[in-house]
Amino acid sequence: MSAIEIKNIRKKYGSHWAVDDLSFSISAGEVVGFLGPNGAGKSTTMKILCGFLAPSSGEALITGIPVLSSPRAAQKKIGYLPENAPVYTDMTIHDYLNYIGKIRHLGKNERAYAITKVAEQCGITERLRQKISELSKGFRQRVGLAQALLHDPPILILDEPTTGLDPNQIVEIRNLISDIGKKKTILLSTHILGEVQATCNRVIILHRGKKKDDGPVNQVITRAQQGFSLTVHFRNNKVILPPEMVTGKLEDLVGISKVQALPCAKGEHKYLIQTAEDIRAELFQVAVDEGLIMLELSQSKTDLEEAFQLLTQSTSTKPIEEN
Repeated sequence: MSAIEIKNIRKKYGSHWAVDDLSFSISAGEVVGFLGPNGAGKSTTMKILCGFLAPSSGEALITGIPVLSSPRAAQKKIGYLPENAPVYTDMTIHDYLNYIGKIRHLGKNERAYAITKVAEQCGITERLRQKISELSKGFRQRVGLAQALLHDPPILILDEPTTGLDPNQIVEIRNLISDIGKKKTILLSTHILGEVQATCNRVIILHRGKKKDDGPVNQVITRAQQGFSLTVHFRNNKVILPPEMVTGKLEDLVGISKVQALPCAKGEHKYLIQTAEDIRAELFQVAVDEGLIMLELSQSKTDLEEAFQLLTQSTSTKPIEEN
């Protein structure tokens, strides 16, 4: 049984589909990055999973429990942290977590044990009697994570948990998520792709409400690259060749899908080349035939950020804003 399963979910706002026939499943123990540009449908999907929004069609299941027909049972299995941590700033951390425990129907002794446990886990034990209004953004996010963990759910759904944090706070929250991910299933939405490579073993990428790719990080990168990405750098030798002539020679090579000129010094020619095949020998031959000096020939390694851009670049109409 999957921990999380989405079956042909669609969600319409007005005349626009925020989520359009989306399906995926996540096994217990997986830590999955949920990626996409603003308006891709990530937050809408997460709210459907948590029972805060009803889909226009399709089905969401949490450990096999249908969210739409049994929201309370499904919600007991989920810890949810929305983009802005849902904290009451006039309360102390302890009072806030105690209040959340009551909402979760934890008994007095259960609440006391749970608060002690999550406070230690999230590094806020020494601040339990401190007002939330006095906390930095990083510690407020820790409190938000603590409330999501309080009832010890097997699944965590985290929507932009490091938004607005400074670099040191981002590392702290990232390490915390990595530690939690050793014992729980996590669906993590973030725009910080380094976080995903550091914490997730799989990514799901959305664009315009549709799934663009889904799989282990390295496989998604390879598929997005669609062949070889080469950087080649020439310098004129005895004959001064105009840039358009060199560009034309490269574009004539078999298998070339893209030739992009890069900044370089006067009298030099530098390009980023996308190709379906390894054409390094052909590029050397261009240098020989045209009397050019080759300064550089290297194969670029696409990272997750570049893969994300390749998968989500589009000239289609503007997506709707998520609610």
